[in-house]
Amino acid sequence: MTAPLLAHATPHGRMYARSTAEQPAVPSITTVISQLPSSLGGWYGHMAATALAKDPRLPGALGNPAELRTTVRDASSAAERYRDEAALRGTRVHHYCEQVALRALGRPDALDSARLALEENGEQGFAQRFDEWWDLYDVRPVEPEITVWNAALGYAGTLDLVATIGGRTCLIDYKTKNTDSDGFVKALDDKVVMQLVAGMKAEESLVDPEKGQWRPWAHGDQPLLLGVAVGQTEVRAMRANPAVLRNHWLRFCALRRAWEAGLEAEEAGRALLPVGPPPARTGSPSGSDPASTGTTGRTGPTVPA
Repeated sequence: MTAPLLAHATPHGRMYARSTAEQPAVPSITTVISQLPSSLGGWYGHMAATALAKDPRLPGALGNPAELRTTVRDASSAAERYRDEAALRGTRVHHYCEQVALRALGRPDALDSARLALEENGEQGFAQRFDEWWDLYDVRPVEPEITVWNAALGYAGTLDLVATIGGRTCLIDYKTKNTDSDGFVKALDDKVVMQLVAGMKAEESLVDPEKGQWRPWAHGDQPLLLGVAVGQTEVRAMRANPAVLRNHWLRFCALRRAWEAGLEAEEAGRALLPVGPPPARTGSPSGSDPASTGTTGRTGPTVPA
């Protein structure tokens, strides 16, 4: 997958600039969606427990405290390792999908090396199933990896593919997915609808990142929004329900405001300030004056009496 030239990692999440000569100005679509609360504590615990149970060192470590600590420490990072490996796999699969589109458009591509990278990692099934899906659906690519911008709300993002399928313009987002115990690709998360509707609501698309040249967005007029789960055993395309698009757009808008409110809160200054004890009351017993007891040497506002 080609990294968007205008996307930057920042302390406030991934953000986009208008050109390569400018600083990032708006959050990415995925950064906005990441404002949704999520609880992964149970998953992290499950991954650590599973890794520990499967560790061949465990039986020998039970009588050795030092080795047991090492084994437990390694197991505790299982979730991070899984996440990083999944991200690399997703990058390889997305890159392959992009190269298929580029070759279909007659543009320079790296399709052969992208397929080889999958094969070297035992992931050739992703390429095989994707090729089958591409032919079965008769995908006609218009633009892969297209960066879009919405100035009214203030966000940007990069769509995996604009294509026509069955004569309909489609905005497509690929999700690399594992296969369940029945051999079916795992289901897509509903958040993909927010991602797609945000792309549909774009106002501009990028022409030249170096010059910062943009043009009016040409594919926002009721396109078909497709989330495509790409797995080793099958590829499954799911259409965003037109009846719920407004709801998911409004949710995205609320998350965009939440991102900005968080940014403003961080930049407003310190959220917590030290406070000293209240001044001594008149006629307080000897030794009860906080100033005479040395209970605090810090300066700062005091609690009013």
